[in-house]
Amino acid sequence: MATRTVLAALVGGAVGIAAYSISRTGGQRLSIVVGCLIGVTLVLGAELYRRSALLKDAWLVVLRREKSFRTRTDMRQAAQDMFFQAATRVATHPLDDDGKLREALTSLKTLFDLYGEPLESDSAPPPPSRGSSVYELALDIRDAELAPFLAKWHPRLRAFEEEHPEQDESEWEENAVFRAELRSLQLRLRPYVIGLGEIAGIPDPSGYLHRPVQSALSATTTDSGPREPE
Repeated sequence: MATRTVLAALVGGAVGIAAYSISRTGGQRLSIVVGCLIGVTLVLGAELYRRSALLKDAWLVVLRREKSFRTRTDMRQAAQDMFFQAATRVATHPLDDDGKLREALTSLKTLFDLYGEPLESDSAPPPPSRGSSVYELALDIRDAELAPFLAKWHPRLRAFEEEHPEQDESEWEENAVFRAELRSLQLRLRPYVIGLGEIAGIPDPSGYLHRPVQSALSATTTDSGPREPE
C-alpha cells in the first residue's frame, strides 16, 4: 500500500508538471507527447501492479519437506478450491463406524478426479517464476497418496461385492484393515490440505478439519462405483 501510494504521488506530480508546462507554452505538439507518456505510464503501472502487487509468498513444511510458494490471485483461488474439495470429504474426516466403505472409496475417487482436472487441462495457470506451484501439492495428494490407496482397495472391495452380493460389507474380512489404512491415509493428507488452506489465505485452515460435516462423502454416492485410476 505504501509503495502504491508513493507511485501514485509521483505520477500525480508528473501530470501536474506536464499540465503546467503545457499551460505555459500552449504547444499542441508538447501536449500530444505528454499525453502519450502519461498513457504509457498508466499502462505500465497497471501491468507492474498485476505482476507484482498481487503476488504473495508462503513457506510451508509438509511432511518434513520445506517448500516456498509465490502465488498469484489465480493460484490462491485454485488452492482454496482444492482445500474445500478435500476438507468436506472423507479424505480428512473420520469414517463413522457405520460408514460405508464403498461410499468412502467413491468419495476419494471423486477427489482424485477433481484434482486431476486442472492438472490435465490447458487452462491451468503457468507455474510461478520462482518457488513451487500449488499444483505440486495436488500432484502429491493425487499420485502419491490417493492413487495407491484406490489401486489397492477398489479391486479388493469390488471382488468381495461380486463374490458375495448378499453380504454386507461389514462382513468383509478386510473391513478392519481397510479402515485402519484409511485412517493412516487421512493423517498423511491433513498436512497437504492444511498447506493448501494456508496458501489460499484461509484463517486457521486446520479448524475446518475438526468441524463436523453433514456428510464427509459430499454427495458422491450417485455413481455405481469408482473407476480404477490409470
